[in-house]
Amino acid sequence: MAKILIIDDNRFNSEALRDIVVSMGHEVICASTAAEGLRTALAHPFEIVFLDVQLPDGDGLTLLPQLRATPFASEIIIITGFGSQDGAELAMKNGAWDYIQKPLERSLIELPLVRALQYREARQQRKAPLILKREGIIGSSPQMEASLQLVAQAAASDASVLICGETGTGKELFAQAIHHNGPRAENPFVIVDCASLPPTLIESILFGHEKGAFTGADRRREGLITSADGSTLFLDEIGDLPLSSQKAFLRVLQERRYRPLGAKEEYNSDFRVIAATNRNLAALVREGKFREDLLFRLRGITIELPPLRERPADIRELTFHYMNRICLRQGMELKGFSPEMLEALTFYGWPGNVRELVNAMESSIAAALDDPILYPKHLPMHIRVHLARRTVDRKEETSFPPPEIAMESLKAHRQAVFAREERQYLEKLLHLTNGHIEKCCQIAGLNRARLYQLIKKHGLGILRSPGEKDSPSPRS
Repeated sequence: MAKILIIDDNRFNSEALRDIVVSMGHEVICASTAAEGLRTALAHPFEIVFLDVQLPDGDGLTLLPQLRATPFASEIIIITGFGSQDGAELAMKNGAWDYIQKPLERSLIELPLVRALQYREARQQRKAPLILKREGIIGSSPQMEASLQLVAQAAASDASVLICGETGTGKELFAQAIHHNGPRAENPFVIVDCASLPPTLIESILFGHEKGAFTGADRRREGLITSADGSTLFLDEIGDLPLSSQKAFLRVLQERRYRPLGAKEEYNSDFRVIAATNRNLAALVREGKFREDLLFRLRGITIELPPLRERPADIRELTFHYMNRICLRQGMELKGFSPEMLEALTFYGWPGNVRELVNAMESSIAAALDDPILYPKHLPMHIRVHLARRTVDRKEETSFPPPEIAMESLKAHRQAVFAREERQYLEKLLHLTNGHIEKCCQIAGLNRARLYQLIKKHGLGILRSPGEKDSPSPRS
């Protein structure tokens, strides 16, 4: 028997879903808000959480990473009557087990639940403590923990890895972590900066050349692919590799064989490839600027690093780490932070991510000179200006608007009141008739088609079990 949490603000939906899960032999607890759901998840060890997207006090997709970060790391199954492709993508990227749209049938619930429980049982049997060498990777937020789980997964295999993320998120650090935690750790970590490769020398740098292969080739030279034999080849900014060179590299990636320029025979190189990019490779494929077959080869395991603005919980830890490192490097006394300084660092959006934070810390320490405490006045001017402008914008947004702006039109008000009353009527109707459609039609004076149209309009789906088409249970 597993312990299951249902987070859904609609009582009819929760009850119907609870009945199905209980009939499968599991224990169920229900919560109706995001806050209540999170408190319950922290207080009890749940194997599975069924999570609605639209909750009274927040978005379920925003709550998902917090639920995944609870000590028991529950598997999350999203249930929603307002599904979208973007929502499904976001759910998968945040670790959801499945994404199911309402109205639901029993079979849609049973299979994902059974499979998720089987997966957890198998994982628990082979689970070992996650101990990683993560030099330079700072942070313990749920987003970072999820990324480090993927690092561990990548380090345990020899599959190609694609690391995506904005500039300054630490893609090279994560690539090094994969290398240093894997079986090739004793061999060199070979870096290729695709953005700085001279177009006319790319193949020579990668594959090497024989003496006399081209003008200026006065001696034989090994390429980086030869240097990476038995080790890891890190292709930084792979999105900047010219299209003309992608075909040649694709063959090397497929065959692990290459021919130096001017050579008559091919050579083998047993390398593991990790690529990184701050560009959208799928978009480049659509634009004809990146080979789709190369993307497929690189994307064995994909790690998408979150920008710093999406993991503000790590800013304090990062700040202290780099302040200590900078002060020790410069032979200075360690400095403290005023509460206002830490608040400003958290409030700023960090478009340059961790790299910008490090530069800001260096600048602030230099500006402080002998001052033992860092204040917002020590921050670089462009950050101070940005923070000041945002403070003004927030004040304007929270100011009480003029009556003519704050008041809605009479027509809009009537529509909102009517919609609210209509939904409440339908909920009561479904509850009193136990979801019996014919009885609902008789009482409401509606035909079946109109009733279904209203149920769909208000997100009050119908939860059916096989053979129950004439007397479905209410569902939303």
